[in-house]
Amino acid sequence: MKLFVAKLLLGPLLLWQGRRVRATALRLPEAAGPRAADGSALRLLIVGDSSAAGVGASHQDEALAGRLAQALTTRLGQAVGWQLIATSGHRSEQALAAFEAAEVIPADVLITSLGVNDVVDQIAPSQALAALDRIHALATERAGVRLSLHCAAPPMQQFPLLPQPLRWFFGRQAARFNAALHRAVAGQPGRQVLFLPEAMQRNAAELMAEDGFHPGPRGYALWAEALADRVVASLPHLSIRSSS
Repeated sequence: MKLFVAKLLLGPLLLWQGRRVRATALRLPEAAGPRAADGSALRLLIVGDSSAAGVGASHQDEALAGRLAQALTTRLGQAVGWQLIATSGHRSEQALAAFEAAEVIPADVLITSLGVNDVVDQIAPSQALAALDRIHALATERAGVRLSLHCAAPPMQQFPLLPQPLRWFFGRQAARFNAALHRAVAGQPGRQVLFLPEAMQRNAAELMAEDGFHPGPRGYALWAEALADRVVASLPHLSIRSSS
């Protein structure tokens, strides 16, 4: 209710700030490099938006997909395969459409990085989560995925690019999205929510790229390590063993 009242009272200012941010924000490219790699230990399918695509890093080796593959290869002692389906600006429904149109290779684990653009575009959490449900179902049916890890939205209240009160408002909306995501996934076998590591929650601004909106290489590395830990912890349930 408080968020609704704030939106009602601050609406004109929030709208003006949002338009100004869109017009003046530094636009960084998606990370260069391949969007798939072979590996025998484990196979990852990563679906998402600009953060999944590696905006803020110069190459996929420094972005989420590459860092995660490196972290898991170190832990498992074998090369990890991965496929990336991600586009800057995509909301959950748009990511679903891109996934539906893609040629998908077999995978063990699905990782989604979505929610920020749903918050920015004021998409109802229920609508975004319905698209995430469908992505999970399709990944299971088409790729053989046995575990889906849904990354929660980041702490947008710490994004340097956003002025106040827009920063506060998006932060509250992101928290609302995360709460709905957690409720939706709770109790579903094979689906989990991963919140960003504490260091990224606490020092988000220090770990961001120069645009003040996306992770930088250090941020991606921390995020990937947290994901790798969660994946490894789930290996017994996936019937996959490390070589160590």
